Amino acid sequence: MAATIRIGTCSWADEGLVREWYPRGVSSSEARLRYYAERFDVVEVDSPFYALPTPETTARWAERTPPGFVFHAKASGELTGHRESAGLELEVRRFREALAPLEEAGKLRGVLLQYHPSVTKTRAAMDAIAAMPDLLSPLVALVEFRHRSWLEPDEAQGTLAFLRRHGLAFVSVDSPELDAPNVMPRLAAATGPVAVVRFHGRNAATWNIRGARASWERFDWLYSAHELAEWIGSLAGLADEADEVYALFNTNKGAQAPQGASILRGLLDDAGLAAAGAEEPAPATLF
Repeated sequence: MAATIRIGTCSWADEGLVREWYPRGVSSSEARLRYYAERFDVVEVDSPFYALPTPETTARWAERTPPGFVFHAKASGELTGHRESAGLELEVRRFREALAPLEEAGKLRGVLLQYHPSVTKTRAAMDAIAAMPDLLSPLVALVEFRHRSWLEPDEAQGTLAFLRRHGLAFVSVDSPELDAPNVMPRLAAATGPVAVVRFHGRNAATWNIRGARASWERFDWLYSAHELAEWIGSLAGLADEADEVYALFNTNKGAQAPQGASILRGLLDDAGLAAAGAEEPAPATLF
């Protein structure tokens, strides 16, 4: 049986969502997460990349979401070449201690390892990445490359084989068609039981913008139905190959992410593919 394609966004607390998506009265951190979790059953939390939350904070995330809700967490910048590291094992331990309440609640599924564009395909990089599944187990290591050397036409199949061999999940991406080394091709592939597609938007003008004040200036894109329809066949293929499939929207100006998620959900429903998320809850019935 094909996997259900679970749709979500890469935050529930971005400024744009707070300003444009949540209705009046949904104004506390608790209310926002509960509102989100009524409409989606997966979210990627990106804030640990910038600063690790306290265990008290992640315990509240676990408490405020229903059974079966799934979190993926973006690894801290020290783990992916964005900031100076005190050592791989130490940084992983710090990360897991911060997220431990989510893991103990059975709600933390994957760790997004979005590697810095300076992490090119070298033996040293491959050895470091290959160590991650053992350090993160039973969490799934989700690998997103940001340097094209990993996915050049003569390298892509070798890269995917490397990921399969070491129990690493390839993260497929949708991003602009741009001739730049930090733009990945739109390659859909499953290298294990978990498959992830992250939708970054197609704004070529802002992808490498300098001096951006906020991430939305880079990922400013509202997907059209036509653009998302290009992924329906690929998502169907991933659902046949993997046990779990996640489609996550990282477009974050205003309400672009839940809007894109809603469009994708409609397309999947029209195609007869099993999907979850981006659906308004049924009204409460009074007896």
